[in-house]
Amino acid sequence: MSQHKGRIAEDLARDYLLQQGLRLRARNYRSRMGEIDLIMEDQQHLVFIEVRARRLDSFGDALESVTKAKQQKIMRTAAYYLQYHALSDRVPCRFDVVAVQGCPPTIHWVPNAFGLH
Repeated sequence: MSQHKGRIAEDLARDYLLQQGLRLRARNYRSRMGEIDLIMEDQQHLVFIEVRARRLDSFGDALESVTKAKQQKIMRTAAYYLQYHALSDRVPCRFDVVAVQGCPPTIHWVPNAFGLH
């Protein structure tokens, strides 16, 4: 997926989540551990969000593309973010996935998609 298409998918996901009441904290957070597409807050959680886009399902759907290795990388990056911002002991967190799929796009949000449940 090109950077332009990824940016569009992230914009759609961000706008959708803002409409659902989440607040944006960071976008494309990068550290030496990796990258997190969106970091948002709801009433109770700091939410680390992986955005996946697929135009067609011929290579599997967007949700299936978040492998265990990708999940672990996101969790390590989130731990780094929490430590860097001195939040690790104070904030409950969760890991969501937003799939932007098809043309025209549909959005499928999976709260608590992976991580420590």
